[in-house]
Amino acid sequence: MKKLDCIATIEISSHQIQVAREFALKVIETVDYADSNQSNKDKIAEDHFISKIGEEAVKTCYENLGFAVSAIDYTIYNGKDKSWESDIFINNYPLAVKTQKVSSAIKYGLSWTFQSSEFRNDPILQNPDAWVCFVECDDSHNFSCRVFPPIQIKLLHLYFI
Repeated sequence: MKKLDCIATIEISSHQIQVAREFALKVIETVDYADSNQSNKDKIAEDHFISKIGEEAVKTCYENLGFAVSAIDYTIYNGKDKSWESDIFINNYPLAVKTQKVSSAIKYGLSWTFQSSEFRNDPILQNPDAWVCFVECDDSHNFSCRVFPPIQIKLLHLYFI
């Protein structure tokens, strides 16, 4: 996969924001994060919303580069039917997307989280050759995003210690 070689700033359309917001409000009724001590539905919805905005940013970025990009999956899955499939496919190649909002980065530093617990684990962590794309979403300014060049899981330790 020819990869993005610099940070790209992507503007998010009002339609993308609306679809992501509608998804987030619907999906909160199908999730249970009690095992992670997270019961705040507003926080859960916001996390899902920001995740979808990040996926939209990566999709737009790669389409602008001329790549074939899969549609964003806005299917509402119930319980054990939830998918751990890659977030997006670029020329049929799987790519995970991890997004953090700027307001959180200001408080805690710019960082991204993978699910790794005894209850839920992100399978990408078991695939060192998998690719992930990190996104910073400006939640104070129309949700514009900075899309970072993708990196393979096996190389993360070289950059993030």
